[in-house]
Amino acid sequence: MKFLYTPSSNFNLANLFTFVNITAGLMATYFITQNNFLLAIILAWIGGAFDIFDGKIARKYNLSNEFGIQLDSFADFLSFVLVPVFLIFQAIYANSFLGTELLLAGIVSIYYVISGLRRLINFNINSDAGEVAKHFVGVPTPLGAILLWLVYLSNIYLNTPAALVLIFMLLIGWSLNSKLKVPHP
Repeated sequence: MKFLYTPSSNFNLANLFTFVNITAGLMATYFITQNNFLLAIILAWIGGAFDIFDGKIARKYNLSNEFGIQLDSFADFLSFVLVPVFLIFQAIYANSFLGTELLLAGIVSIYYVISGLRRLINFNINSDAGEVAKHFVGVPTPLGAILLWLVYLSNIYLNTPAALVLIFMLLIGWSLNSKLKVPHP
């Protein structure tokens, strides 16, 4: 079990937490395809919890390495970019839009996905293993996902129109690569 606390191990404790995040994201994606949105959301939040813990474990036990940075960004892309966009597309856009409107929703969704991917790639290029900045430049993808969840909930419980959801998705996607400074927790 020494590998759990070996920084060079691809299966160290921090990375195992990241693998759980990935598993939760994959399962959430499956349940979205089955229109089981509640279970998908629960799994996405479980993935988010494991994302918090993987970083804390990596820093506490000095387990940060290049593999872990890349793995964490892949997990973030899946759980905090693809899953919330896919959920909103399937749960809101596919039920509200037809024709040109649905095509526009698809374009905005792809814009968000590319924005999230761009943010994660830039983060990886500009970060060092184990280093934590005092603030993020641009909205981090986990916060972007939380904002999308709130937009989703506003549609479900406050009847926010799908067109407004689309505008919010566009704005949150823009914020991922903006110059906004967001304090690191």
